Amino acid sequence: MSRVGKKVLVIPNGVQFSLNAGLVKVKGPKGELQFQIPEGISCHQEGTSVTFSRESDHKKVRALHGMTRAAIANMVEGVANGFTRNMAVVGVGFKVEVKSNKLIMTVGYSHPVMIIPPAGIEFTVSSPTQFAVKGHDKQLVGEIAAKIRSVRPPEPYKGKGVQYEGEYIRRKAGKAAGK
Repeated sequence: MSRVGKKVLVIPNGVQFSLNAGLVKVKGPKGELQFQIPEGISCHQEGTSVTFSRESDHKKVRALHGMTRAAIANMVEGVANGFTRNMAVVGVGFKVEVKSNKLIMTVGYSHPVMIIPPAGIEFTVSSPTQFAVKGHDKQLVGEIAAKIRSVRPPEPYKGKGVQYEGEYIRRKAGKAAGK
């Protein structure tokens, strides 16, 4: 049995949870999300608690059991509190700014790079080198953060580039100075 799939999901106050024909809809103060429960997984709601079970022990169904519970738990957490991914740009002359909800990045190219957020995503800049990606959908926040990081990934020699907060960049030694 999946350890994650067996855990009971508790719905907090202020979050509406509805289950209709395998479609889960979660609505809260931060937004609204929905998820289609895969075949072989069943969901049961009793008051403010939700449990998940699987119909068989096939490998695919076992894999989907914990994933389904985790995805719905992330939806509940997202519409209640939201998710934030803190990031930083490292390098001389590298900076970020927000203009009309678009992220403008100056990261060593001949032109500034503009990132337009999809619906439900917001950018906040705390300093010219520190910014955050915020939203209620955990998958979308991570996807946009990865897209931003791919504009200029951190390089191993000087560590310049866009990186996640707290990310460890494994550094390499440069060329040998002489013999």
